[in-house]
Amino acid sequence: MTTTDTDVEAAMSALRTTAPTTLRPAVLAEVGLADLYARFESPIGPLVVAWNGLGVCVVEAADDDDAFETSHLTRTGRTAYDAGELPTRLATAIARRLEGDRRVRIDLDLRGHTDFERDVWHKALEIPHGEVRPYGWIAAEIGRPKAVRAVGTALGHNPVPLIVPCHRVVRSDGMIGQYSLGGPENKRSILRAEGLDPDGLESVARSGIRFVGSDTTHIVCLPTCHAAKRIASRHRVPFRSLDRATAAGYRTCRQCRPGSSVMAA
Repeated sequence: MTTTDTDVEAAMSALRTTAPTTLRPAVLAEVGLADLYARFESPIGPLVVAWNGLGVCVVEAADDDDAFETSHLTRTGRTAYDAGELPTRLATAIARRLEGDRRVRIDLDLRGHTDFERDVWHKALEIPHGEVRPYGWIAAEIGRPKAVRAVGTALGHNPVPLIVPCHRVVRSDGMIGQYSLGGPENKRSILRAEGLDPDGLESVARSGIRFVGSDTTHIVCLPTCHAAKRIASRHRVPFRSLDRATAAGYRTCRQCRPGSSVMAA
């Protein structure tokens, strides 16, 4: 029996199937031409996360899917498709990041943003869970000590808050300041979830205390540094300026690098 071209075509036709509706969005997202999104629970309620093959590109509060998709297209030029839920690996990584694990890898898609903004956001990633740094600290650390106001603006434009923890950056006078993801009360809630006392921090700031030293180690830190938190009350020495701490024989902490906040003052 001889197989004809017609027979082959008929057999091939029988193999034809309709591609799943999720295939096109998945392929486009994988190459970064579109984004997928889903919701996750955070310390301030449900938030939307959008991602593609390059990384996470958006974290925001959005109650209405249609409104989110429209605004996302306007901002990025890319269509966002509802994925229903986060991939298990990404969901686990975000949960670990929120618990304070800075070692977990979460790729970010920061296309369309300036080098300065990316420098600011990458520096914010270095701030440990349960600690805060002033805007001026970031400005000095990225080599732009006079750009304190620009740092604040960049943090306000952070497209992936919580993952990039701009909530851990406070005003140069020590006050909590604003927050792009729902305002200062949300910022306070997130800091409380990390074990900080925002009211206490502001009380210390209003008293003029900017640094805390240990009279046993003679090391001076920013107030929320993990080393400062371990100083027993009887050994805590408050300082209004780093100059006073230096004059008293104290050296700066290598972890929180308090001198950076002075450079940008």
